[in-house]
Amino acid sequence: MKILVTGGLGFIGSHTVVELVNAGYEPVIVDDLSNSDPKILDQIARIIGYKPVFHKLDLCDERGVKELAVNEPDIQGIIHFAASKAVGESVQKPLKYYRNNFYSLINLLDAYYGNPLNFVFSSSCTVYGQPEHLPVNETAPIQPAQSPYGNTKQIAEEILRDLIASGSNYKVISLRYFNPVGAHETALIGELPIGVPQNLVPFITQTAIGKREKITVFGDDYDTPDGSCVRDYIHVVDLAKAHVAALKLLEKESFKGYDVFNIGTGKGNTVLDVIHAFERTTGVKLNYEIGPRREGDVEKVWGDVTKSANKLGWKAELDIDTMMLSAWEWEKYIAQNPL
Repeated sequence: MKILVTGGLGFIGSHTVVELVNAGYEPVIVDDLSNSDPKILDQIARIIGYKPVFHKLDLCDERGVKELAVNEPDIQGIIHFAASKAVGESVQKPLKYYRNNFYSLINLLDAYYGNPLNFVFSSSCTVYGQPEHLPVNETAPIQPAQSPYGNTKQIAEEILRDLIASGSNYKVISLRYFNPVGAHETALIGELPIGVPQNLVPFITQTAIGKREKITVFGDDYDTPDGSCVRDYIHVVDLAKAHVAALKLLEKESFKGYDVFNIGTGKGNTVLDVIHAFERTTGVKLNYEIGPRREGDVEKVWGDVTKSANKLGWKAELDIDTMMLSAWEWEKYIAQNPL
């Protein structure tokens, strides 16, 4: 069964490609390489034993996406990762986020419209904003977005619901991720930010290896155990396996229409927890400082993952120490083997 993986050379996409192969699927990768490296294709090949089909394409190119659908007509499922994804950057460059995240989704849906396809959408816990109750479950009200990035995820989910309501042949699952971190156990793929990292863990590993001078913790005056923001951090391999579980659910005749699932561990860690976990597991001391709060950040959020366990038959298995150690092994690998 051929599965189109957009953004398939990115952090989550590359790990999902590996897990798809492990589960017996045939991934077809699409990526515009704006936030990824073409050499990741070779790294994937080293893990799975062959090089998957790859198309370099910007999904905002409507004509190009239609040509893709002509060239890859036997796609039976789509996992859509391709999107701009940094909260802080989205506040500074909102038009980039609205253009990229909406055009890519709409072009892709339109190009394969009419086909009976299974579609897994990369959503985010940002749609919950700052929930009134924690852990937050899938029935919680969607809060006004605190960033353009979060808004694109909210509206994308509405687009998908409207598409299903129109009678489309698509079946859709949105996976609301919490915070993916870590790397594959081989240390051959991991998070590879271009330029200054926008996420915590690559900033930690780059500081530890000497690429960055120090880490700034954005705020220590939140209503949390140590004053820093709380997030539900999940190992990227666990997250990748959730996409396989979503595809398998979509393949069941009993599944109809649209559904949404939280994908996390079900517990929260503060930013300082993560820093201390890295120091504890690697033996490397980090240079960090406390800075002001960052615009667009939510104080604390972690997910209720009961529905994912019961209906997807999936749950996270890897802990924060494993996440930190695998991220460090990846950072050391790319320091010795530059891509």
